[in-house]
Amino acid sequence: MSDYSAVYRGEVVHKRFRPKRHYLRYRVFSLLLDLDELPAIDRQSRMFGYNRPRPLSFYDRDHGPLTGEPLRPWVERHLHSAGLPVDGGAIRLLCYPRIFGYVFNPLSTYFCYRRDGGLMAILYEVCNTFKERHTYVIPVDAAQQGVIKQRCGKHLYVSPFVGPDADYHFRILPPDTTVNIVIRQEDTDGLLLAASFRGTRQPFDDAVLARLLAAFPFMTLKVTAAIHWHALKLFLKGLRVFRHEAARQPVQSSAGPMQSSRY
Repeated sequence: MSDYSAVYRGEVVHKRFRPKRHYLRYRVFSLLLDLDELPAIDRQSRMFGYNRPRPLSFYDRDHGPLTGEPLRPWVERHLHSAGLPVDGGAIRLLCYPRIFGYVFNPLSTYFCYRRDGGLMAILYEVCNTFKERHTYVIPVDAAQQGVIKQRCGKHLYVSPFVGPDADYHFRILPPDTTVNIVIRQEDTDGLLLAASFRGTRQPFDDAVLARLLAAFPFMTLKVTAAIHWHALKLFLKGLRVFRHEAARQPVQSSAGPMQSSRY
């Protein structure tokens, strides 16, 4: 059904190291969607819909500027803002789908390629439960092979138990037979928490989607429920709560230079 789009089945792991240790782990699946393939996939699939209802679906208005406009021009504007030459290479988005109409994506990751197949940049679209989001645009150092290491400052309130002065350190194995995304969050006292998703590639076809839907019928609801359940657990452990101050704009972005992480 697809040349490049795929499904990655795996697990999410979160580890908090201080001031109290906390751990969670759960099985999920993500879709890797080549933005240029979406109309064709929509025509060929009975399980998946692009901007229309299906058991599994993807809507442009759930991402980017939230206006429903196609995402490629929005991504390319961000690449231009980072000083990158845009030549029409592939843009592939790793995210959760809507399941029976509901989705929440704490992180959506855009892999942006040049026409020659080289990875040019990664966009990290981070969302919180206050309907705010911030997209971090980070060019990929052409000298990096295999695992991509990047870092940036934190600009969006995400967790009530993490202060504003923190950095993200990304360690990315781009999608192939597997995908691996590791994010370490550090503050002035060092490593605070780590989160990861590791998945194994499966073909994007209706048989695979049907099996995953049967295995994870409430996955996207579970993501939201788990956020609030573990927040309650952390609150009961006595962690300090940082007040949420509404962002000046609900959708923001920042473009940074190539920054290598030390880990």
